[in-house]
Amino acid sequence: MPRRGSAGLGEGLAGLRRGGAVTELLILYECTTLEPTQLRPIADHLGLTVQAVSHSYRSLARRGLVELRDGRYRPTVRGVAFVHESLGRLGDEVRARIDRLHVVRSCRAIALDPLSAGDPVTLELADGLLSARSGSAGPSRGRVVRGGAKGSLVEVAELEGIVPLVPGAIHVRTLTGEDLVDAHLCRRVRAAIGRGPRGLLGAHGLEAFHAVRTATDRPVHRFAVAASVREASELGVPSTVFVLEGDLPRFLSEFGGPRVPPLQVAPLP
Repeated sequence: MPRRGSAGLGEGLAGLRRGGAVTELLILYECTTLEPTQLRPIADHLGLTVQAVSHSYRSLARRGLVELRDGRYRPTVRGVAFVHESLGRLGDEVRARIDRLHVVRSCRAIALDPLSAGDPVTLELADGLLSARSGSAGPSRGRVVRGGAKGSLVEVAELEGIVPLVPGAIHVRTLTGEDLVDAHLCRRVRAAIGRGPRGLLGAHGLEAFHAVRTATDRPVHRFAVAASVREASELGVPSTVFVLEGDLPRFLSEFGGPRVPPLQVAPLP
């Protein structure tokens, strides 16, 4: 069988990064479909010089993929299998990548102004919610299809551009065992909440939840806290999370992966 790394075999699109891989695969395809008597027609089809095609052909021939038979440049049995497998792998990978691309042509958004059908709008994230503002000065724009009053759900089409998104910071405040028995804990937690961002408020673990719940009337997330604040961060919403110092390693372990959100860890002041 052809060696690994040849013209994308076994590697899909990544395999085409090897120098000359695309040219060799195209030449092999031309030999399979045209069976020319000269290399010049292949060079003309691919926009290459005859010398470049000849160099790639010799490389293919050394690997047993092509041959000159009955006066024609043809693929060998291995060459035919090779080109079918390579193109099949490339086709599968391209289709899989296309399937993961979601082309959005229309959307719904929260109206930040009274909007009527036909109005141009700018799309933005406000408190983690896709919102539409009157005007077309922003980087993401569209036109209202179904309008509504301020605060209502409107439909927007003719979308252009990309909604700017800055990940929200996750502020982690740690509590020690001594903090839990401090007579001033409630005041300290309340002050820390006040100095933090207005976004999501969470507590990881029983002790932290009890300390936060007694210090504020704001809703406190206590289930799947790491997943909640991570999703909030991806939508540009900041958060403050309280966690017992001993539970911190386990809590932070849930933020692995290629896209780590901005984390700021500090002890309770």
